[in-house]
Amino acid sequence: MAEVTKYQLINGGNLVSDVKSLFSILKTRRTMAFAYGFMLAFVVFTAFLAFNSSSTSSYLPSFSNIFSGRNFVGSNSSNRGSGFLSYLFPNGSVQQSNPAIPPMAPEGDLPRSSNVTAPPRPSTVEKEPPRVKNRTEESVLVNSPPPGNQTLDSAVSPPPRTQQPRGTVKNDTQSTPVPDVTNSNRTESPKSPPVVDDQVNGSVLKSNPLKNGSSSAVEKNVPTNSDSDSGESVNQNDWFESLKNCDFFDGEWVPDDSYPLYKPGSCLLIDEQFNCYLNARPDKNYQKLRWKPKKCDLPRLDGGRMLDMLKGKRLVFVGDSLNRNMWESLVCILRNSVKDQTKVFEANGRQVFRGEAAYSFIFKDYNFTVEFFVSPFLVREWETPDKNGKKKETLRLDLVGKSSDQYKEADIIVFNTGHWWTHDKTAKGKDYYQEGSHVYEDLNVLEAFRKAMTTWARWVDKNINPMKSIVFFRGYSATHFSGGQWNSGGQCNSAIEPIKNETYLRRYPKKMVVLEKVLRGMKTHVTYLNITKMTDFRKDGHPSIYRKQKLTEEERRSPLRFQDCSHWCLPGVPDTWNEILYAELLLKQQRRT
Repeated sequence: MAEVTKYQLINGGNLVSDVKSLFSILKTRRTMAFAYGFMLAFVVFTAFLAFNSSSTSSYLPSFSNIFSGRNFVGSNSSNRGSGFLSYLFPNGSVQQSNPAIPPMAPEGDLPRSSNVTAPPRPSTVEKEPPRVKNRTEESVLVNSPPPGNQTLDSAVSPPPRTQQPRGTVKNDTQSTPVPDVTNSNRTESPKSPPVVDDQVNGSVLKSNPLKNGSSSAVEKNVPTNSDSDSGESVNQNDWFESLKNCDFFDGEWVPDDSYPLYKPGSCLLIDEQFNCYLNARPDKNYQKLRWKPKKCDLPRLDGGRMLDMLKGKRLVFVGDSLNRNMWESLVCILRNSVKDQTKVFEANGRQVFRGEAAYSFIFKDYNFTVEFFVSPFLVREWETPDKNGKKKETLRLDLVGKSSDQYKEADIIVFNTGHWWTHDKTAKGKDYYQEGSHVYEDLNVLEAFRKAMTTWARWVDKNINPMKSIVFFRGYSATHFSGGQWNSGGQCNSAIEPIKNETYLRRYPKKMVVLEKVLRGMKTHVTYLNITKMTDFRKDGHPSIYRKQKLTEEERRSPLRFQDCSHWCLPGVPDTWNEILYAELLLKQQRRT
């Protein structure tokens, strides 16, 4: 029997015939189509699972591991087939030589090299000190005053636009609409403003933010400083954003026939020293220039609105005669905006504003004062005995001015210093600067200036309440003496046009670099009015030989030797400083809405 079987196997026998009969069945067309279809479906299904392993892992975990790649990370090549083995034997115990692979990190903690964008993590940012407000960053305003500051509670509404005067004084290379002010928050629509509550000194009034008495720009048709030719009101959000993101101090002077802000000769309060009109200066173009920042239009200063904003307040200027220049400018602008000027007067009845330590103008109908305190260095002028027992003048770098207690409670304070630090005694620094009982035999003026500004800054941080007061520091005002200095025959009388090319401007003063560093280190927010560059253009704006009417005999013989090329004619450049001050106050109001 075994032999028969062996014979059949060797010779094909029944087994071979059976196999042949099987293949003959597969040769039919229907059977072949079915086989190919089955194979194709299997391949497609397998590919589907391979490329969608994440979605199938919940119900086919063993299969998805074949394609997941998680089991192919080991350093040993023998482990690369473990995923496939686990698929064939899902309940088996296949040994792997590589250590267990840690779980994936959460999505939010992806490493920096990951190609997947992870949501940002919260980070702790070290708080920066108050920044200097010069608007080449931010205007600016930089660290706005605390929300609780109660100095200004008024609403700000954008003005209607008017056509811009043609013609500009164009700089070859270049390096915040009269909003209405009431004591409430800004209205949403300038075209049809609602009635808002106006709270002044505890009393609640009803007022329209676009109509604040006879001084309203709407009623007086006062033009605004705008590029638009349209008579429509600007969107208040656009207006605010344009000022907020604007560097007020980077721009150019453009001709504007709507200037000056007050009629020359109309303000009898201007000192003779600044009254170029009274002193018969013949040219008038210096009065008809407007400062135009590159990225915005400054709001035209409306005196009536500013008075409404400052009801019940004290606005104080502290510094040298350049701040007196600015103070007189603002007094004239505001005084010319009231109906009854007899209700505007100097507190002590003074008519001349030189020689006294302090002056104060009272606006009776508004319960408002605008004041000036003489403090040319912001630190205290002193006398100390010398070796021979005689008194000599010194400058106490460690003490602020005597009048500081009189203005520390003011609502708005504008400080300045600078020009007196250029005089011979301060510039040389010989036996002049003093701290405590020590008089420096020789001290560099920049170091002395830094010490003085540090003393002032510490006093501000200690004595000024930022919840009540707003503090400004006005920067250095450029001078234009040619052929000498203020006391050595320097002249500027031939300048009747501003500088038109920035390349002719001077370098930024080193003392102002020192000042900015001190301001950045202060706890109290101080807004820096950086007017240096804008004034450097205006070599035409000084009184020059038109600084007085009655000349001395020596001045008559050599009138060109006695010129003022540091102060400014009024009306003139300081009016623009006050427009910037006005714009800054409007922005500070709006930030609290």
